[in-house]
Amino acid sequence: MDEYDHLSIEHKDLLQNVLSFAAKEEKIEDHAELSLTIVSNEDIQQINKQYRGKDHATDVISFALEESGEDELDIIGDDLPLILGDIIISIDQAKLQAIEYQHSIERELGFLAVHGLLHLIGYDHQTKEEETAMFHRQDQILEAYGLNRNAT
Repeated sequence: MDEYDHLSIEHKDLLQNVLSFAAKEEKIEDHAELSLTIVSNEDIQQINKQYRGKDHATDVISFALEESGEDELDIIGDDLPLILGDIIISIDQAKLQAIEYQHSIERELGFLAVHGLLHLIGYDHQTKEEETAMFHRQDQILEAYGLNRNAT
């Protein structure tokens, strides 16, 4: 999960708990799986460049596995777990944004994790309407969990 061991046990627990909470809020099946990786700005910049063609660091990247692309086969089976995909968070960017937005690192990590999860299940922000819906849902989940914007 934490490529460089930058997270405390409390932060790792927070991420696991907020993702579990968000999954319940979104009615994702109990046995669904995802991976969460914490990396540096340098590493997320490389990932962003390789997979998105953008040569700069970003805060979070999600790779959904349940989306079917053109000419891809669906793998179907009752005994197969639902594998949502991968969430990659830059700890460096999370720390900078916590300072910039004047809230706690816990709030920022929770925000980025929930943002990544929502992308994995189909939310997006390509249009103003999508952005409004996604960010509203993020705020609802984070506030219900107890990670308000004003948390410092």
